Amino acid sequence: MMTVLLHLAGGVALLTWGLHMVETGFMRALGASLRQLMGRSLGSRWRALFAGMAITTVLQSSTATGLLATSFAARRVLTPVAGLAIMLGANLGSTLIVQAFSLHLGWVSPLCLIAGLFMFERGKGSQTRDFGRAFIGIGLMLLALRLLVETMQPAEAAPAVRAILDVLADQPLPNAVIAALLTWAAHSSIPTVLLVMSLAGSHAIPASTALAMVLGANIGSALNPWFEGNKGNDNLRRRLPAGNLLLRGGSCLILLTAVGPLAHGLSRLWPDAGALVANFHTLLNFGIALSFIGLLKPVSKLLERLFPDHRPAADQPDAPRYLDPSAIATPSLALTCATREALHMGDIVEDMLRSSMPALLGDDRQRILDITRRDNAVDRLHEAIKLYVTEITRESLSPQDAARAMAIIGFVINMEHIGDIIDKNLMELAGKKIRSQLSFSHDGAAELTRLHHEVLENFHRAQSVFISADVRTAQTLLAGKATIRELGRHAADTHLARLRDGVPESIASSSLHLDVLRDLRRIHSHICAIAYPVLEQGGAPDEGRARPNEAGKTWQGVAGRV
Repeated sequence: MMTVLLHLAGGVALLTWGLHMVETGFMRALGASLRQLMGRSLGSRWRALFAGMAITTVLQSSTATGLLATSFAARRVLTPVAGLAIMLGANLGSTLIVQAFSLHLGWVSPLCLIAGLFMFERGKGSQTRDFGRAFIGIGLMLLALRLLVETMQPAEAAPAVRAILDVLADQPLPNAVIAALLTWAAHSSIPTVLLVMSLAGSHAIPASTALAMVLGANIGSALNPWFEGNKGNDNLRRRLPAGNLLLRGGSCLILLTAVGPLAHGLSRLWPDAGALVANFHTLLNFGIALSFIGLLKPVSKLLERLFPDHRPAADQPDAPRYLDPSAIATPSLALTCATREALHMGDIVEDMLRSSMPALLGDDRQRILDITRRDNAVDRLHEAIKLYVTEITRESLSPQDAARAMAIIGFVINMEHIGDIIDKNLMELAGKKIRSQLSFSHDGAAELTRLHHEVLENFHRAQSVFISADVRTAQTLLAGKATIRELGRHAADTHLARLRDGVPESIASSSLHLDVLRDLRRIHSHICAIAYPVLEQGGAPDEGRARPNEAGKTWQGVAGRV
């Protein structure tokens, strides 16, 4: 008995792992194209239905398609009607996969494994490797199905197995619950339905039990997007999973009350139990799609009332905007999301830097408070981006994607350091200046303003370097260090000259003036550190380049911490 259960669990685990490999392989290879296909489905519910079916057929997971649609809907890119139609199409796509695997294709398994392994080994760092991963997954799934059939055929006659199956034979609800739990654990209805098909095909369970388990698998598959998308306090993310659960799960619960007559009638159409399971799974989801495709508008209105959008449009302008969790399975897309969020963070730091000198020179208390508040937003974005990119790096990345991930981490670390210098140093000096009623001399204020302007210009250049990864722009940015060094030296020399001349303002604010010069140069060091990853990737010569300072070392240590 234990041996049978162990082999059965191993077969299900192999089936689930194969499905995971297919999903991740195709998502990495075709993720951008699949998202474009979903984006083109906005105009018509029928187009959205077929888009959902096509995407699921490729990914072999309705849960993955549902999460993509949920992400689009949460960003208001996808209308509720189109999103629900995609969900219905995703359910149909999963049935087509079961139909394909119901065919006797044992010879395809070794072929997929051989071809997939060849593509995986020869295509390192390319799309070919991702396709190879998917083909290996298909081969493993077919192999797992054969193992399940071979395991159940002799087990059918075992007394202990027969006793358990006899107890569950006339219990639709427990059978459905078991199948729903298996589906929830596997994150897909496909392994569960294929397992039920194997059990029914070997006559281990009667038709009524098989249909009850198919209904349970569909309920479990509707639960997955709900639990995955129901994170945080975002009602927009809850609408599509709730609608899918209402339509698919509700229909299955109703049919569960009539599973006996259904099994009796359908057995006459398909005497083969395996075909009966596959065809019932298909008919069920086609029936749900055709029944509700015309009612999606009232259903979407109901969902809007049940899950109202409480988020004001500008409630948290500095909150993360672009870190899409569903893009993580496609590193290239996820890195694009992280890049956009890093630029969002850079815009906030730029605003802090631009406002810092007027706040310092003008004794503007309100600006000082605003800059402090925005530094808290910078800290939150820094943490969110760092965790997001770290999650991306858990997957195997191409050398280009890995380098980009490290460049993003380096950029946000330097932005966070700049924000801290502005908040905890420059604004602290601004507060001290106000409390002590100090002022700079006219020439001293002009020198600080000019240095601040040059630092701000190089900040813009650093953002360009981060976006374009252009070696020449990076070299120009580093060349600006000489200008900043010369301006700082000139400002310090002229300040000392004013001290010798006995200028009262300069004498009173001497320490403050020199501290501001120091902090502006520190900010510029972190700005220049953004150029080093680009120069290292571009193989630029070291001549003329300053030795990486503390900010550069910070970037170099990123890989070890991530």
